[in-house]
Amino acid sequence: MASVKPLTNNKKLIGWVNKCAKLCKPDRILWLDGSEEEKKKLEREAFRTGELTRLNQKKLPGCVLHRTAINDVARTENLTFICTSKKEDAGPTNNWMEPAKAYRKAGAIFKNSMKGRTMYVIPFSMGPVGSPFSKIGVELTDSIYVCLNMRIMTRIGREVLEALEENRDFTKCLHGKADRDINRRLIMHFPEDNAIWSVGSGYGGNVLLGKKCLALRIASHMGYKEGWMAEHMLILGVEEPNGHVEYIAAAFPSACGKTNLAMLIPPEGLVRKGYKIWTVGDDIAWMRIDTDGKLWAINPENGFFGVAPGTNSKSNPNAMKTIEKNTIFTNVLMKPDKTVWWEDGDEPPPPRGIDWKGNPWKPGMQDENGKPIYGAHPNSRFTAPAKQCPSISFRLDDHHGVNISAIIFGGRRAQLAPLVYEAFDWQHGVFVGATMASERTAAQYGKQGEVRRDPMAMLPFCGYNMGNYFRHWLKMGAKMKKPPKIFHVNWFRKDEDGNFLWPGFGENLRIIDWILRRCNGSIEAAETPIGYIPDKKDVDLTGLKLKPRTLDKLLKVDCGDWQAEADSISEFFGKFGKSLPREIKRELNSLKKRLAKCRRKK
Repeated sequence: MASVKPLTNNKKLIGWVNKCAKLCKPDRILWLDGSEEEKKKLEREAFRTGELTRLNQKKLPGCVLHRTAINDVARTENLTFICTSKKEDAGPTNNWMEPAKAYRKAGAIFKNSMKGRTMYVIPFSMGPVGSPFSKIGVELTDSIYVCLNMRIMTRIGREVLEALEENRDFTKCLHGKADRDINRRLIMHFPEDNAIWSVGSGYGGNVLLGKKCLALRIASHMGYKEGWMAEHMLILGVEEPNGHVEYIAAAFPSACGKTNLAMLIPPEGLVRKGYKIWTVGDDIAWMRIDTDGKLWAINPENGFFGVAPGTNSKSNPNAMKTIEKNTIFTNVLMKPDKTVWWEDGDEPPPPRGIDWKGNPWKPGMQDENGKPIYGAHPNSRFTAPAKQCPSISFRLDDHHGVNISAIIFGGRRAQLAPLVYEAFDWQHGVFVGATMASERTAAQYGKQGEVRRDPMAMLPFCGYNMGNYFRHWLKMGAKMKKPPKIFHVNWFRKDEDGNFLWPGFGENLRIIDWILRRCNGSIEAAETPIGYIPDKKDVDLTGLKLKPRTLDKLLKVDCGDWQAEADSISEFFGKFGKSLPREIKRELNSLKKRLAKCRRKK
């Protein structure tokens, strides 16, 4: 087996790499240094093997296309496990496997799986190298696609290895494509060992091990043990007319416009007043309490791994500008001129192209069951450097992070939740986050309108018992001198005819403006059984024309509907048993009492 000399003197790292190589049996080991020359070599090799396709370099400079196996197009939650010594430490919302069994089961698939292939060693940092927030990982992989994505999504190379010379601890990440057989696919997390094993997949969410695997599942467990928070949240800076910037963190379940909010463009009425938006991150926030007793956050990522279908110049113009160059497109349609296309993008369908499966495609095609054949997979992706985003904040690389003034939770509810409401205090805010829910849309698997609960948008990503996760949130709040205020938003309320009442997109800044004014204490609010809602006069509607009484409908709190919601919450909390904190139970009981009082008044 040929081997390239390690770029480090870290004996623990070298020993681990050699141990994994002994299991996987690659033909050679290549340590990545993060250089541009190295990137070009990797691309040339991927073009030669067909792992990547070079796109039109005049129209899409630096861009490439990748197609996954057709059975490998999304995260496989049913094959994703938290592997702890005790099952209760994984909790009722995670798949659990005993560590020795997990290593044995995955190891049998990894065995000899890299024969004829190269094992690439990717040293990477989640967060700016050297920041007290940041964590170092090393991913071993036989996929050039993974190497090139990790170059975009994380900080990689010699600088990371130099940091490892001083700090010898790192997350051990082993990935192998193997035969990409769905029956031989496993994504294993070992919080007690600070390790991740992923085998049998080539899809980004399963194989970019710095992303959901480390930055949320492993990091959430680290935060629980070390006293900080790893959250599935965007970070957004709002520059007010006086030049002052306030930062918010926000969590939303899928299909609720998280990336669109992170890259929001202010409506014309607020632009004229002097508002600007600064994007710090669109997906993950790591948050710590600083010596000032306040909550500070970084985005540990260095790029965007976004969903392509539905991304267009109306929904997210900044994203469209971000992906004009140096982007990896996955499972989109390739047009005859070697540019790309996806459903609900900017352009009408091309007359022909090559679809995400690699087959000839034209508009109107149907399968044998009469269902449309999509040119791009509904979960097709783009991977783009964060610094290409027009609204990216200079604080992206700030080792100290940004101070969080407000935390926002959101969901998709057609009738129940008002446009915005504020929690009474931190404890009540944790309850609001713990009860987050969205209704399934027609595009999602399952019964349309069915309510899916996703506490803090972390249900698939919490690396330990979620009852303890709620408790950790409560403890963090108790440690802060001035905790952020907590809010809930719902951009998706509908009228009697099923039409959205709120225009959304850039107009959402009007609600964030109200939120920030509540944080600085400049306005009052009306108390309801679920929290504080705006006085209509305090929502800045400059340049926005709403139908009469629309804002009344958007802010309505129906106590009867919320009583049914409280019963649903009780049922959901039942699955946590004794691990559910007493404080959360008390918040639920208090909500029920306030609702009963509200109904008696009526």
